[in-house]
Amino acid sequence: MAQRVRSNTTPLWERLRATFRWSTVGWADEARWLRWLTLLWLFVGLLVLLSASYASAAATEGDGWYYCKRQLIWIAVGLVGFQAAVVLPLRYVLGIAHWGLLTTLVLMWSLLIPGLGRSANGAVRWIEIAALPIQPSELLKPFLVLQSARILGQWERLDDRHRWFWLGTVGAVLLGILLQPNLSTAAVCGMTIWLLALAAGLPYAYLLGTAGGGLLLGLISISLREYQQRRIASFLNPWDDPLGIGYQLVQSLLAIGSGGWWGRGFGFSQQKLASLPIQFTDFIFSVFAEEFGFVGALLLIGLLVVYGLLGLRVAIKARDRSLRLVAVGSVVLLVGQAMVNIGVATGVLPTTGLPFPLISYGGSSAIASLFLAGLLVRVAREASAAPVVSLDRRRSRY
Repeated sequence: MAQRVRSNTTPLWERLRATFRWSTVGWADEARWLRWLTLLWLFVGLLVLLSASYASAAATEGDGWYYCKRQLIWIAVGLVGFQAAVVLPLRYVLGIAHWGLLTTLVLMWSLLIPGLGRSANGAVRWIEIAALPIQPSELLKPFLVLQSARILGQWERLDDRHRWFWLGTVGAVLLGILLQPNLSTAAVCGMTIWLLALAAGLPYAYLLGTAGGGLLLGLISISLREYQQRRIASFLNPWDDPLGIGYQLVQSLLAIGSGGWWGRGFGFSQQKLASLPIQFTDFIFSVFAEEFGFVGALLLIGLLVVYGLLGLRVAIKARDRSLRLVAVGSVVLLVGQAMVNIGVATGVLPTTGLPFPLISYGGSSAIASLFLAGLLVRVAREASAAPVVSLDRRRSRY
């Protein structure tokens, strides 16, 4: 009589618990460090956001914790994406990256439909889905990295039709961002793709041609928009009009300078109370520098440098080119964008609307940044995994 085979099916809740466990047993050192540094970065960001937004939230919303509580909700969503990226094999994530890119690209272009997008500061960058504001250009970034890594990782094996289709997709992404208008985000996305192409070893003729085209596109955008021209002028000499176009940068520099060596102390920034504009988004580093001083700013920059070096070490150790490109793209969008934000606040770069990843207020940015961080940790895990040797190859040694 045939024996009954006992089912080995694991309950769904057990599989979910195994998937989202926080154990790091068997992880590479780089993966462990990157995870803890991400959580440290996130914790510091919440503290700074609370301090930078408390007075404004109390005055406008009647609750000083308003923005911090909303950010915690987005962070909870982002941590789910972070953990999913950490535990899922990258070949699966790369396999569905084009769907994520297509979805966010459609959402971004839908902003051009009158009445659908939400306008703020003269730009239409947000769309409300179920009463939740979504910024498609931020959510697009991790999928752009994944799909770029997938395409550029096998560039030599692609025919011309696939190559031109990818270039057309990149053009649609950059053009859609420019039409919002959002020159800074378009520049960051374009530079990220360019650096990935450089890391992939594409011919220098392609790289020089696209760099020239991107520069030309940026110059055209600046020539057509007066506010971008005024931003360049204020960057060159903000004190020429300290109460007008140079106001943001002047107040940012005053906040950073008043912090001195050790800062005024947590929560004691004066510029955030009335003078410093958009103090919990674009210029949140100015609040941090005023409260923690030059020493605190150096420690924060040191955290970014260590994070970036670990990420580049992971990229170097990765044997698969697509995984290497995912690591490079994640580092560029996390550390590179943070450095750009600091450069803007200190007057090293022209004023832009780029958030500080994991610190500035914004749900879309928080979700995208945590997903990118999870991808970087996953690459670190897979880069340290021992190569699988077939049984036939092992037998041939004896």
